[in-house]
Amino acid sequence: MSSIDNQFLSLTEHHARYDAIDPASSLAGSASGKVIFITGGSRGIGQATAVAFSEAGAKAVYITARSEQALEETRELIRQANPNTQCAYSLCDVTSAEQVKAAVSDCVETFGGIDVADANAGYLDHWAKIGESDPESWWHNWEVNVKGTYHVIRFCMPHLIESAKKWADKGSSGGHLILLSSIGAQLLSPTGSDYQTSKHAINRLCEFVTVDHGQDGIKCFAIHPGGVATELGQNMPGEMHAYLTDSPELAASFIVWLASGSADWATGRYLSANWDVEELTSLKEEILQNDWLVNRLRVKA
Repeated sequence: MSSIDNQFLSLTEHHARYDAIDPASSLAGSASGKVIFITGGSRGIGQATAVAFSEAGAKAVYITARSEQALEETRELIRQANPNTQCAYSLCDVTSAEQVKAAVSDCVETFGGIDVADANAGYLDHWAKIGESDPESWWHNWEVNVKGTYHVIRFCMPHLIESAKKWADKGSSGGHLILLSSIGAQLLSPTGSDYQTSKHAINRLCEFVTVDHGQDGIKCFAIHPGGVATELGQNMPGEMHAYLTDSPELAASFIVWLASGSADWATGRYLSANWDVEELTSLKEEILQNDWLVNRLRVKA
């Protein structure tokens, strides 16, 4: 169970929420007193994550997206899951620095800070060979997936640093930053150059966050959310649709588990929501000693 097969840990795989990461049972109360900031929170994985944090007792969840109606739907789901979790939202295009900055400021002004930031907004168009691709669509992938993620990191960082200090003084853990990556970051799939390179960049960006701000108490993770049949996922080539078998609640619960402090030792690394967290934790010393789950050039010793 502890071997590396190609680039992936050989662990028991999950495809739906399970006991060890259940926000309503084993993680109940783990988000108590915390403010959660989520981009792309109107549907799919982002929506499920907002609800999962409310189940885990979050003080407040602040969500952004480009559709007000969908944001209203998420807010209602949060209310149903936990009437004690406050919720606010704003319309936000993550490619705009000013809009992300304004959303972060509104969240802090409304709820007093940010303890967990989840850069969930993403983009995936229909795939094409590089020589046949649409230049605007190809680059828009990077603008949403990388530039948008950078904006979340940049404007949430001061507040996450404050959170890390505050919770450390209480003997707990704060200052968590979740970046949505993909298993595609580690693959070379024909016609996937825009999406897969942008997600590969997310993994390295996660490492840089830890290098630059690990000493400030920031815990950052790049995660594969599993194969979820979201609207974005449906844009992958048809032969890949058979792999879209995971529930959005799996990724949502995994993110809550990360924000609980249980995986702080793995900061700066790529992690998959499919991996069994108890088996992953059992490999802690081996992972750290061998510097696994980071992007490195392999050469002959």
